[in-house]
Order: sequence, then structure tokens, then C-alpha cells
Amino acid sequence: MRADGVRAGYRGTAVVDDASVRLAAGRVTALIGPNGSGKSTLLRTMAALHPAMAGRIELAGDVAVRDLAPRDLARRVTLLSQARPTPGGVTVREVVEYGRHPHRPRWGSGDAEGPEVVGRVMEMTGVTELALRPVDSLSGGQLQRVWLASCLAQDTPVLLLDEPTTFLDLRYQVELLDIVRDLADREGIAVGLVLHDLDQAAAVADDVVLLVEGRVVAAGPPAEVMTAELLSPAYGIDVDVHHDPASGLIHTRARARHHGRLGA
Repeated sequence: MRADGVRAGYRGTAVVDDASVRLAAGRVTALIGPNGSGKSTLLRTMAALHPAMAGRIELAGDVAVRDLAPRDLARRVTLLSQARPTPGGVTVREVVEYGRHPHRPRWGSGDAEGPEVVGRVMEMTGVTELALRPVDSLSGGQLQRVWLASCLAQDTPVLLLDEPTTFLDLRYQVELLDIVRDLADREGIAVGLVLHDLDQAAAVADDVVLLVEGRVVAAGPPAEVMTAELLSPAYGIDVDVHHDPASGLIHTRARARHHGRLGA
């Protein structure tokens, strides 16, 4: 999936301007940047939830997203948004099964692969034991994992995740990012996700896109984008960047000007 020169926003006001992003099969791309930089707006525009004011968004085969019917798009792209309404009177399994809707015939029933896919993604996301629980009885973290399972049940080659670790405790944050990595490595899925945690972005992503005030200021491998020279002006605070020689991971730490040290 690729976005070229995208301008997007709300009620005629641009939040993102001239943004270009590439999502490649088998790779994870993380969108980072300060609050209000346009990360979520860009991701939602790529999923066709907002029409682009300018630019072009295409899938493999030079297929323009805007030319696809909603059902066809739903077979190719899945978005886990920040907020979803909690339905009442339905079980966890039923919510996960919502993800199979694009694969069912318009009239009648039939989804031969559905039960196997639903069972597999529930196991992947750790919600199998919750299958018969009403979703409105779940904690925020449990509900987030159920919605992720529903997205995975949609079984698309492109997966977009908007702040997917929200509401999750540390264990499930790590497990979710492991799932994301496996989806790219083992399933060949193109993953694009918005993350606030810079260390998580560096650990999980093959490529990082840094947005500031609606514009892409840098894009490339984490080691090239996540530098003190780029992050400090982007976030308006001094950011130290450390490369762990043992693990190869990037760690960041923000230094509040005049107020000591804070974790980034």
C-alpha cells in the first residue's frame, strides 16, 4: 500500500499535507510524532475513513483505494481504530466473527474458512477463554484484544493499527507487538501502526515515519530516523538516543529542559 502526496483533514482544514508513506508486504511501518502531528488522520485516510483532499492512495496492482467499493476494500485493508463502541448483548466470539463479514456472500450464508480463522485469531490474541463472555463486561485491555482479534479475522493483506497498545498493561503490550511482528514475518502482511512509545516503535518496526505538524520530516529504518538530531526538534524537548550494543535496540530518553530527566 502506498500514499503519495496526501493532503487530508476535517471540514476543509488540512491536518496532513503532502505526506507519502509506503507499506510493504512483510514489513512493519510505525508512524511516530508529537500529539497533533497528523499520524492518526493519515492512517484513517489511508483506510478511506476520510477522503483525501489531494494525493493518491493505492494498493498493489495500482488499484486506487477511492475506486474500491467498501466491501472490496474491507477484503484488502483492516483498520483497528483508537475508539470503537462497545456493543451490548453480544459475546466475545460474536464480535470476533464480525471480522468475517466481508468474506460472506451478500445473500444467504457461507464462510467455510470462518470458524478456523476465528478460532486461530482468538488464540493468537489470548481471548479464547473469554469466548462466551459479554463484551460489555470486559476491561479496557480485554476489549482491545477482542477488537484486534476481530480485525485479524478480516484476514487482509494490509493491517492498520491506530495506537493499538492503548489500555493494555505491559504484558499485553509486549504480546501484541509480538503478534504484529509475527504477522509481518510469517504471514507477509503489510502493517502500518501509530505508536507513541518511541522504544516500542524502534523495537517492532522495519521502517519509521516521523510526522511533525502534518508533514513527513523523515522516513526510513529506525536507526536513521530515530536520532537525537531529528527527534529533539520534532518533540520540542532534548531527546537522548542510545543504541544497546548487546541487543541492537534503540532506547530514547527525554531531558526536560530545566526540570531534570524524564523517560520518553
